[in-house]
Amino acid sequence: MIKTLKFLAVQSRRRPPASSAVWVLAQQAAVRGMVAVKFLVVGRLLGPEALGVAGVALLAVAIAEALSDTGLPQAVIQGLRAPALAELGAIWSALACRGALVALLLLALAPLLEAQFHLAGALPLLQLAAVLPLLRGVASPAYYVVTRERGFSRVAALEIAAALADCTLSVVCALAGAGAYSVVIGLLGAEALKTALTWATMRPRPPLRLRWTGIGHYVGFSRWIWAASVINLLLNQFDKVMVGKLLGPAQLGAYQMSSKLAQMLLADAGIAMSQYLFPTFAARHRQQDGSAPRLLRRLLGLAALALVLAVVALNLVAEPLFLLLLGSTWLEAVPLFRVFALNMAIGALIALLVAYLRAIGEPHVTTHASLVQAGVLLACVAPATHWWGAIGIAWSMTVGLASAMAWMLVRVFRSK
Repeated sequence: MIKTLKFLAVQSRRRPPASSAVWVLAQQAAVRGMVAVKFLVVGRLLGPEALGVAGVALLAVAIAEALSDTGLPQAVIQGLRAPALAELGAIWSALACRGALVALLLLALAPLLEAQFHLAGALPLLQLAAVLPLLRGVASPAYYVVTRERGFSRVAALEIAAALADCTLSVVCALAGAGAYSVVIGLLGAEALKTALTWATMRPRPPLRLRWTGIGHYVGFSRWIWAASVINLLLNQFDKVMVGKLLGPAQLGAYQMSSKLAQMLLADAGIAMSQYLFPTFAARHRQQDGSAPRLLRRLLGLAALALVLAVVALNLVAEPLFLLLLGSTWLEAVPLFRVFALNMAIGALIALLVAYLRAIGEPHVTTHASLVQAGVLLACVAPATHWWGAIGIAWSMTVGLASAMAWMLVRVFRSK
C-alpha cells in the first residue's frame, strides 16, 4: 500500500504543466476521435443526402458567423497585456450581441435557404441551427484569457467534455431515427455545455451587463481578423455553396464527408498545434530573442515531411478505408477524398503560418494571402466545374491554398 501511494505521488509530480503541448495533443486526439466517431456513425446510418441537408444548415451558420467575426478573441490572446475586468465585460457584450443578431438573421433567412438549396421540409432544422451562434456568443470571455495564459489543461478538459456531449447526443439521436436533426442536436448540446463550463470553471468572470467602451485598442488587430474571416468565408464555404446549389444535397453530402475525413486525418493536427502555437509564438515574440522564427522553421520542416508521407499513404488506402468506415454507398466520394488529402495537408501548414503571423502582430499578411487564394479560386472554379464537376471544385480549392501558402512563406522568410 505504501509503495502504491509513493508511486501515485511520483506520477502526480510528473504531470505535465498546464502550459504543456501535451494537453493540446491530448485534446486533439480525444476531440477529433469523437468527431470521427460521430460523423462516421451518423454518416453510415443516414447516408449522403441526409448529411447534406444537415450540412446546409451548418453552412448557413458558418457564413453568418464569418461575416460578423469581431476578431476580439484573437486580439485578447495576442495583446501586450491581459484585459481588465471592465474590458472583459465589453468583450462579452460585443460577442453576446453579435450572437443574438446572427441567430435572428438566420431565423429570418431560413425559408429562403430552404428554397434555394431544394430542402423541402427542412425549415425547422434550419431554424434550430440558428440557436448555435447565440449559445457561442454568451460564453464567458474568460476562455480567451485562459488561452492567453496558456492554461491548456483547462481548455482541453472543457473541449473534451463538449466533444463527448456532441458525439453521444448525435449518435443516440441518429440511432433513434432523428435523421439530419441528430447532427444539429449534438452540436447544440455541446455548445450549451461548453458555455456553462466557461462560466463555472474559468476566471475572471466579467460583469453581466452591457458595456461598449474600453476595447478600442483591440480594433487595429481585430479588423484584420474580421477581414480575413470575410475572405475565408468565400474560400471555405464557396465550394460547398456551389456543390449544394448546382449538384444537390446528395453530392454535397459526399463532398463534405470526403472533406471532413481528410480534415480529421490531416488538417486537424495543424489546427490543434496552432491552438498551442499562437499563444506560444506570441509569448516568444514578446521576448524579442529570435526564438519565435527558429521554432517556426523547425516545425515547418517536420510538418512538411510528415504530411507528404501521410498524403501518399492515404491515397493508397482510400478505397478500402471508405468501404471499411462508411460502406459501399460512399464509394463515389473516394476520388474527392484523394484530392482533399493534398488540400488538407496544405491547410495544416497554413495553420502553422497563420498562428505565427498573427502572434507577431502581422495578421494583414494572412489576409493578403487569403486575397491571393480568392483570386486563384475565382479564376479556376468556373472552367474546372464545367469540365470536372465536384472534383474540379476540389482541385480549384487546392490550387488556391497552395498559392496562399506560397505567399505567406515568401513574406515570412523575406522579413527575417
